[in-house]
Amino acid sequence: MSKDIRIKRGLSLRLEGEAEKDLVKAPRSKTYAVKPPDFHALVPKMVVKEGAKILAGDEIFFSKYTKELRFTSPVSGTLKTIKRGEKRKIMEVIIDADPTDTYKDFGKMDAAATDAEAVKERILESGCGAFINQRPYDIVADPKDTPKAIFISAVSTGPLAPDMGFILKDKIAAFQEGINALQKLTPGKVHLGVDDSSAQYLKDIKGVELHHVKGPHPAGNVGIQIHKIDPINQGERVWTVRPEDVTIIGNLFLTGKFIADRTVAVTGSESKNRKYFSTTIGAEVADIIEKVEDDVRIISGSVLTGDKIAYDQHIGFFSNEVSLIPEGNQYRAFGWLPFTYNNIHSNSKTSLSWLFPNRKFKPTTNLNGEERSLVVTGEMEEVLPMDVYPMQLIKACLAGDIEKMENLGIYEVAPEDFALVEYVNTSKMEIQDVIRLGLDLMITEVG
Repeated sequence: MSKDIRIKRGLSLRLEGEAEKDLVKAPRSKTYAVKPPDFHALVPKMVVKEGAKILAGDEIFFSKYTKELRFTSPVSGTLKTIKRGEKRKIMEVIIDADPTDTYKDFGKMDAAATDAEAVKERILESGCGAFINQRPYDIVADPKDTPKAIFISAVSTGPLAPDMGFILKDKIAAFQEGINALQKLTPGKVHLGVDDSSAQYLKDIKGVELHHVKGPHPAGNVGIQIHKIDPINQGERVWTVRPEDVTIIGNLFLTGKFIADRTVAVTGSESKNRKYFSTTIGAEVADIIEKVEDDVRIISGSVLTGDKIAYDQHIGFFSNEVSLIPEGNQYRAFGWLPFTYNNIHSNSKTSLSWLFPNRKFKPTTNLNGEERSLVVTGEMEEVLPMDVYPMQLIKACLAGDIEKMENLGIYEVAPEDFALVEYVNTSKMEIQDVIRLGLDLMITEVG
């Protein structure tokens, strides 16, 4: 029997451009990329050189400070380029793909019948450790830690978010095997959050504590579910895994292969081909979207938390969504006047959009104002369903006050939990970046 979680505070953004429930096999890309910046705080050390032949599942780099964390190739082919940024920081590892994949064979393994150490070693050697994130800090989990619990959220509440039920419906056997493996990694529970869509496929999954989650965004964020079910205290660790990544871990044990499948929903008002595409991690974005004009923003991920990418670049490691929205290069005359432009969404009552709760809006990237020294009391708390004081925590992060950050709940939050706070706040601050800076300071000073 599931345990219900009802979230009251939040804000569900209704936007134009939802993907149709139609799954299409994307063409095989010529190149694939693994981007170390997708794994925050990681310092990669390469183990293969440009020109080397690699199999799908071969190690390409590892973490400088945690050598057990290995990152493997999603496809077989030739390592084409190691792109570097400032101070020779590795930004992308690009692989020229073979016409079909040849896999490194790790061997089949029954996770439920295998001891915990063997299960953990198989996950790490295959590169599947990259799918496991840690709270606090929202970084790749340290395999030397033992989490008190593992959380998985199959709840879609974000704007234009892909339907996890639709993505997982044909992968239930792999999902169950992935759960069997994850159970071995914690002495505590594996918590699975579901909504109406995913519950119909995941209600019979064994080895999890099921939570039926209802409410506006950010109810689907795993951090909100952790906060409501088993909050994190200082010194504790909780691990999180994305739903489709559970199936990749499951397939590793069922087949002995690192099969880096990824289902990507193409969404947004500027997309003409809004469907679900079956592809591989790190594929070229050009293989799943049509050519777009310069005034269209391509986002790998959600419109609230994703990364801007170009048409000739690659999809992010964790992205189940590519969003296309207009660039904010059109400015509104006298846009500061209340009740003037009501075709855009606003959480403020100065816009009439609140009178049309079922209307779908077409957002742009325009901030509709510059950064300003202005804070409206209560507006942040309206959209953050956590027992924290968001404004005070943001100030503590800006000041670098470690003691205040600890007292105000920094261990429980991640940047994505503040995406709606950033959206509604009158000051136009980049609040997700502020929270990330605060978390980075905690990593450095507290560990």
